[in-house]
Amino acid sequence: MEEELEFSNSSSEKRYFPESLDSSDEDGEGVLACEDLELNPFDGLPYSSRYYKLLKEREDLPIWKEKYSFMENLLQNQIVIISGDAKCGKSSQVPQWCAEYCLSVHYQHGGVVCTQVHKETAVQLALRVADEMDVNIGHEVGYVIPFENCCTSETILRYCTDDMLQREMMSNPFLGSYGVIILDDIHERSIATDVLLGLLKDVLLARPELKLIINSSPHLISKLSSYYGTVPLIEVKNKHPVEVVYLSGAQKDAFESILRLIFEIHHSGEKGDIVVFLACEQDIEKAYESVYQAVANGNPDLGELVVVPLYPKEKCTLFKPIDETEKRCQVYQRRVALTTSSGEALIWSNSVKFVIDVGVERRKVYNPRIRADSLVMQPISQSQAETRRQILGSSPSGKVFCLYTEEFASKDMKPLKPAEMQEANLTSMVLFMKRINIAGLGHCDFMNRPAPESLMQALEDLDYLAALDNDGNLSEFGIIMSEFPLDPQLSKSILASCEFDCVDEMLTIAAMVTAPNCFSHLPHETEEAAMTCWKTFLHPEGDHFTLINIYKAYQDTTQNSTSEHCVEKWCHDYFLNCSALRMADVIRAELLEIIKRIELPYAEPAFGSRENTLNIKKALLSGYFMQIARDVDGSGNYLMLTHKQVAQLHPLSSYSVTKKMPEWVLFHKFSISENNYIRITSEISPDLFMQLVPQYYFSNLPPSESKDILQQVVDHLSPISTTNKEQKMCETCPETTEQRCTVQ
Repeated sequence: MEEELEFSNSSSEKRYFPESLDSSDEDGEGVLACEDLELNPFDGLPYSSRYYKLLKEREDLPIWKEKYSFMENLLQNQIVIISGDAKCGKSSQVPQWCAEYCLSVHYQHGGVVCTQVHKETAVQLALRVADEMDVNIGHEVGYVIPFENCCTSETILRYCTDDMLQREMMSNPFLGSYGVIILDDIHERSIATDVLLGLLKDVLLARPELKLIINSSPHLISKLSSYYGTVPLIEVKNKHPVEVVYLSGAQKDAFESILRLIFEIHHSGEKGDIVVFLACEQDIEKAYESVYQAVANGNPDLGELVVVPLYPKEKCTLFKPIDETEKRCQVYQRRVALTTSSGEALIWSNSVKFVIDVGVERRKVYNPRIRADSLVMQPISQSQAETRRQILGSSPSGKVFCLYTEEFASKDMKPLKPAEMQEANLTSMVLFMKRINIAGLGHCDFMNRPAPESLMQALEDLDYLAALDNDGNLSEFGIIMSEFPLDPQLSKSILASCEFDCVDEMLTIAAMVTAPNCFSHLPHETEEAAMTCWKTFLHPEGDHFTLINIYKAYQDTTQNSTSEHCVEKWCHDYFLNCSALRMADVIRAELLEIIKRIELPYAEPAFGSRENTLNIKKALLSGYFMQIARDVDGSGNYLMLTHKQVAQLHPLSSYSVTKKMPEWVLFHKFSISENNYIRITSEISPDLFMQLVPQYYFSNLPPSESKDILQQVVDHLSPISTTNKEQKMCETCPETTEQRCTVQ
């Protein structure tokens, strides 16, 4: 029976560390001396038999033969770059070797931290490495991911997401707790990794004893070399080449091709699981239905074909281990995993023998002019195509079926994946950079400079949110906002809730919109039943209030249930995502701890009262006054207040279900696509909006019918006081955001 699929960047990478490193010989010259030890130097206990079993597996990894070269370079240089394909072992072995180095110098400069882009990868690597090192997870080896810390003060080696190490710099700008910092998978070009690459240049100058290890795929090496100058480079190659099959001509129907390939593979009798890379989440749903229906009509003698949709941002613990007794009783199971680009770094298993790649993806590109994401269909990069092939790196018989021509790959695909910094909203990043400036680290040498327009939009938004003072530095509000691991708008709403006595409710909203979608992906032909269940949670005031209802129902069920199974059953019965609700619970608890730590006022919950409902809307408007839309024709066509885009309410909105279309709404998300939906909406009144909106923001709005209506509200409320207020605002505020705010 094939091993179970594991979804983690390096779950198949084998890690260990039995050797002691002695950095000097009798003559006092630096040498490397490695010998097997009976006792584990990290905890002083004898090695287990499993340790030696895993050691043999680790020695078969491509990276293993580079250990001596790496340790020499680590001793003699401050920066080392490692170029290696996926599954070569660099993410698991290199951190262990660095831990050996830190042990050899008695941790006088600190321990080891290894960053990961994906939280699932950080957790799985920490678990695997603790097993290989024969130590306890959470003690000698641990992990830190958003809203979860599995480390102690004694932890020697920690895996963390790149954004968590970035946040650590707010309180520990020179990262003095670490002697070695490893930036892993930097070719994914996340914002946090790019920021760390720039900031660590200054940290290395301030701390000559600090070591920096950079792990990347081969595609980014030339750019890295020019960015860091002359530094040692260790290149690692995988053992097995992969057979790649291209289309001979243009495809007519991708789904038909996928279906045909899956069943051709299945009928061939060749063992091995299949991974299908699709363009977007909607394609996963469509492909799942197609394959599911075809499987139902298939030949059972060929073995069971199990279709597994892997949706973005959802937990990937999809397969439970099958014990030996069950294996002997079952027919062969072949798994077909359907995923998108988000699964490139999360699917690693020796059981995967076939990859089907459509060659395109739906990317989210932020447009600073209209403050919205655009969902655009683009070819993947050549580096992404190579990453997908590397899933089969340890399989000598693996095949990749590319549903595009070789000419398309060479001419239409760009060499490298675009940096997230050049396509995303930078408001959170700029808030962080402003906070770091307080610690004297304002300069950041980015590998790819962000667009000036994106930076100015981010500064403008922070200015509107009162996060900046008149000199463009962080205000007291801004400093407190940066304490929350949330979008600045959401942080501002939480701070406003302290003033409006609705912190409890606002924390629930913040947790629910930060966690993955609480609504389950619906199985075939269950839409009507799901909508009936979801109607029980609807709140007449809008989706934010509906989310509170769902969370409260989940909490009540958790408190009244005798087991976790009962809670999971309740979620299943109501078509709710149990893991998402658990995550919301964890996030809420963490946010509450921050509230208590910085001693912000916390009122008792009063959800349901008329005053509380109004206060929640005030808190939401304090952060989201830039995300307002008006129904311009009474039929659900909502025009954005800041630009001329028209959108509709999402089908899962409480207003869509009840068929009640409010005129003015505050929304949480908006993306430009074939379906322009605004998501998570709640009704507001023009009067309330004008009471809370910064006047200089309102004055900068483009002319529109909606603005004229709001101006009439202002004139009706208080024509004299409003004029005086605007005049005073103009006198105290510079004319442009550029004059108030600068980023070094």
